[in-house]
Amino acid sequence: MNPKLKWRRRILRLLGAGALAAVLGWFVLPFAVSLPAGLLENPASSPVLLDRHGTPILHLALPDSTHAAAVSLDEIPADLIACTLAAEDKRFRSHGGVDLLATMRAARDRVVYRGVSGASTITQQLVKISSPPAKRVPLTKLREVLAARHLEMTWSKDRILTAYLNRLDYGNLRIGAAEAARFYFQKPLGDLSLAECALLAGLPQGPSHLNPLRHPKRAISRRNFVLQRLAANGQADTARIAAAMAEPLTLRPLVEKQPAPWLAQIQNPTLQIQTTLDLPLQNDLQAIVREETAKLKAANLRHAAVVVIDNPTGEILALVSSADWDDPRGGQMNGALIPRSPGSTLKPFMYLLAMERNHRIPSSILADIPSPFRTPQGLDLPENYDRGYRGPVTLRTALACSLNVPALRELNFLGGPKPLYELLENLGITTLDADPNLYGLGLTLGNAPVRLLELTNAYATLARQGLYFPPVLFPGKPPEPRSLFDSRSAYLIADILSDADARAPSFQPGGPLDFPFKCAVKTGTSSDFHDNWCIGFTPRFTIGVWAGNFEQQPMKGLSGIAGAGPIFHRAMLRLHRDIKPTWFERSNGLIDITIDPRNGKLVPADAKSARQDLAAQDQLPPFATPADYDTSGKSLLDPTYAGWFASSHNLRRNELALDPATPAREPLRIISPADNATFLLDPEIPSGSDKLRPVTNLPGTARWQSATLRIEPGTPEPIIHLTAGTHIVTATDPATGEIHTLTLRVKSL
Repeated sequence: MNPKLKWRRRILRLLGAGALAAVLGWFVLPFAVSLPAGLLENPASSPVLLDRHGTPILHLALPDSTHAAAVSLDEIPADLIACTLAAEDKRFRSHGGVDLLATMRAARDRVVYRGVSGASTITQQLVKISSPPAKRVPLTKLREVLAARHLEMTWSKDRILTAYLNRLDYGNLRIGAAEAARFYFQKPLGDLSLAECALLAGLPQGPSHLNPLRHPKRAISRRNFVLQRLAANGQADTARIAAAMAEPLTLRPLVEKQPAPWLAQIQNPTLQIQTTLDLPLQNDLQAIVREETAKLKAANLRHAAVVVIDNPTGEILALVSSADWDDPRGGQMNGALIPRSPGSTLKPFMYLLAMERNHRIPSSILADIPSPFRTPQGLDLPENYDRGYRGPVTLRTALACSLNVPALRELNFLGGPKPLYELLENLGITTLDADPNLYGLGLTLGNAPVRLLELTNAYATLARQGLYFPPVLFPGKPPEPRSLFDSRSAYLIADILSDADARAPSFQPGGPLDFPFKCAVKTGTSSDFHDNWCIGFTPRFTIGVWAGNFEQQPMKGLSGIAGAGPIFHRAMLRLHRDIKPTWFERSNGLIDITIDPRNGKLVPADAKSARQDLAAQDQLPPFATPADYDTSGKSLLDPTYAGWFASSHNLRRNELALDPATPAREPLRIISPADNATFLLDPEIPSGSDKLRPVTNLPGTARWQSATLRIEPGTPEPIIHLTAGTHIVTATDPATGEIHTLTLRVKSL
């Protein structure tokens, strides 16, 4: 064979083999490299929490602390696309994933100039930023090239470009063009100017080095370079380029406003999650809390929390967790969820039980008199807030004026704390200890810690006339309601809590509890002024307010009406600014009655002491008779009030008189000493350990006797002189003749 022909065939074979290898390498070999897993998933987007109207409340950070927002190609302006291509890959639309011209140029620069010039296409960059970090060695580069070819043969150019723009790092922990526009300019992408598009397009080359917040001159220089490239490509007219290059850098760096920062604690929310919050209301209440707590700093009040519930749905419309989220002294604690002592705000539920189990009505007479109670720690003599005792009062007055002693006595008549404890648990209070006896009768005064959110929803149950369901923060299937108490009882409690006249003796008219519309409201103050509460409702809304200090420091003499009250007042007015307030329809069977508040009995409407009230038709009190009054018209009291009547607490002698012959309203109970009690006689005790003064629920009423001990008359109870030995002591109820017998054991030291 001709040698020349032989060499030609060999060259042709080599060229054919090379061409085949090139074809295989360009079109087949890329499929041997799988696409990065990060490309097969949707681009990350920061979860966005929305209010009930769909308005963003909070953009949450991703697990790596970045913020991202993926958008479609239609949402990306043409100027940003053009600027990005000019800056990163001007032949993007024409190459197949690898820009051979740029690659050859880069190789030349490396050999001739010993420099490095960029040759990676947008497709290659997309593969790189979607892959796990790897060492920059030739093998890594080869994999990226093959993956880029694989991507180009399976994805459209538009899809590649969209994925790229949604994954780019624009600095300041902002991923994606949309999030970058929101952060640097507080604008949607569609509102960006050409200069702003060029600025963003230039940042991914060096997000930290070109950070416009720290290095504005570098950022402007890079922006202008991008614009010059855009002009060189002929993609914008000269006038637009000149105007963009002359445009000053105007940044509006985003400072994330957090109207509900506690929402960030939600775990694993979906991409967009709607809440029941009303953002305008949330912002307004946050401002109210901040302003009102600032007024009371001198009283050592720094923190407060508010919960607003839409009664028909149970939806939480607003929740303010603290007065200042940035306060280093606990500002990031959520005051709506921290258990605190609720003070008197539990009393309405105790009186509701009294209506349903003790057959009380608002005009029922309760005794506000010194009343010792035996507790696990010994005897306790509770007092009212003002340290006074008023004698006979109606249930309406006792609740409206938040009197402590009648509440304790009534819970005692209910059998102790268990009924109230069980009702509170059914109302969703989850902070109670297992044994109700640990709280004793003090449960009605708030000695058990509760959460503001849970207590506010308990009041919303009153507003729903006894229907309970848990509060709702995320819309969904409506909760199944449970009926916990009778609607008539709930209506009567609401009527009392909205009665400004009834509370006037304890709460001066014209204060935070008075509104231009009917509103049920109750305050609470814990011992030593550690906690302030004000909770109330209209048919539509329930508001709960707690005020205090997260670190448990007491306030300076600040009661619930002065601390939490002003916040409650402004919040309730704000809620009804655009929604006309209403009131409950009267429950079936309730009628108006006229009573004498001194004895709770029915009297004619024109009687001198008449007062209007409500009662169920099947629970009407008896009519007053002449036997209920003395000759001067004073209302007669039974012996229950004997001790109080003779004391300095009695300021009502002009309207009340004592009738010892009248049977007591309650049976005699001996509170102290206990049966089979043992006493030690110690001669070193100066006051003498040989004197015992008994305590009963009817002071000064019982007749005391003992065959072995001397009993000396005293006021209101006698003095029993103790001697060593075992003794029998009796106490006789003069109204019933019932005899109570005690065995006392006395020892000498």
